[in-house]
Amino acid sequence: MRADAAPTNPATPVGPTPWGVFAVSSVAVFLVSMDGTLLYAAFNAVRAGFPGSTAADLSWVLNAYTVVYAALLVPAGRLVDAQGRRRVFHIGLALFLAASAACGIAPTAGALVAARVLQAIGAALLTPSSLALVLGAFPAERRAVAVSLWGAVGGLAAALGPSLGSAVVDMLGWRWAFFINVPIGAVAWWQGRQRLTEWRTSDKAPPLDVVGIAMLMAAVGALAFGIVQSETLGWQSPVVVGSVVGGLAMLAAFVAWERSVRHPAVDLTLFADSTYRYVNVATFVFGVAFAMMFFGYFFFLMQVWHYSLPRAGLAIAPGPLLVVPVAMVAGRWAARVGHRPLLVLGCLLYALGGVWLHQRTGTDADYLGTWLPGLVLTGIAVGMVLPSLGGAAVAKLPPARFGVGSAVNQAVRQMGGVIGVAVTVALVGHANPRLVDFHALYLTHVVLALGTGLLCLRVDTRPAVRR
Repeated sequence: MRADAAPTNPATPVGPTPWGVFAVSSVAVFLVSMDGTLLYAAFNAVRAGFPGSTAADLSWVLNAYTVVYAALLVPAGRLVDAQGRRRVFHIGLALFLAASAACGIAPTAGALVAARVLQAIGAALLTPSSLALVLGAFPAERRAVAVSLWGAVGGLAAALGPSLGSAVVDMLGWRWAFFINVPIGAVAWWQGRQRLTEWRTSDKAPPLDVVGIAMLMAAVGALAFGIVQSETLGWQSPVVVGSVVGGLAMLAAFVAWERSVRHPAVDLTLFADSTYRYVNVATFVFGVAFAMMFFGYFFFLMQVWHYSLPRAGLAIAPGPLLVVPVAMVAGRWAARVGHRPLLVLGCLLYALGGVWLHQRTGTDADYLGTWLPGLVLTGIAVGMVLPSLGGAAVAKLPPARFGVGSAVNQAVRQMGGVIGVAVTVALVGHANPRLVDFHALYLTHVVLALGTGLLCLRVDTRPAVRR
């Protein structure tokens, strides 16, 4: 270990006060988490800002970010250990803020997508370094509480993203959906220079699997491209068929490559455990449904019920705000009985929410009688399912693999989100979506929820005394 690496004991607090470190780290994760959902509200405004671009083209403002972020999460975690938590945190935050400013001044849709890629690289560096700083700041007996609060901050940010985004975009324009990151993040960067000290586990990181990372991004990107183009070109189009088949072939090649290299981007031996394997497939499927939910809600409220953007943001808020309190209660339940009951029940509630919206929504606006009950059902369901998937993913792993196991699970969920955005754009992203298009979207929710529930029947994280 280098002479400037201090302290050397992971259990030793690394900052002037643990909660000071927590505050700085939480601001960063709040921005990253909020950015992931804020643009669902800003999408139509961005599309209006670039009238020459189609919804399929601009879906890459969301998808380019998510693909790159997901593919880099695991290797970024390795960089944190080798290069230092504080160093990677500041590099990631500086890149995220610079890219946010570049997004705000982007003159073309292509420039905006390119800036979003840079923003995703910064976010991928921020997420594991932020959590590592929190883990290092607290003694072992207080880490569980600190990590739970860190996760709650991210959940709250994701829940507030659509509502906050709709207000910001309505008052200041879509460019401020990016500019808003800069002053908040700058304060966190300055405070981090004062409060954070360095810590690293080794002088050398294993070499990055650049080929594997590129193959994974190409595979998911090709699949998403084929899906979003299906609405305009048709599923029989050579472009669509070629993109989907090529994406699947690249995904198979990625798996073969990862099995053959010494330091893979994704450690496939994690999937030898059946619970981990089923949890991650379920996470991908539910990730598709989760992205479709947020994105599709804005399309429906604004294009069928003709809500204004801020009104749509307020209309959506009650469901996401239920996620955090439900997740807190669900976590205690899972500790006693395992995650499977929560996952299966949550999936059934999510499917019921999709059935409700399919059967009850019409062209006449009825918020209290139709929309709010469906929103409450899906909000409770997400609070039960998403945190439980993350907890179940690492429940049976040895402590030394918690970090990489969690990072892979987060990446899988992000990849599901890419497909969810693509499906939503294909179903309802055209100029004049009909009510029947949204009903198809809600039926897709139901199918995905039931599929997730079936996969979760194979998840077993019960405490040993209950088996």
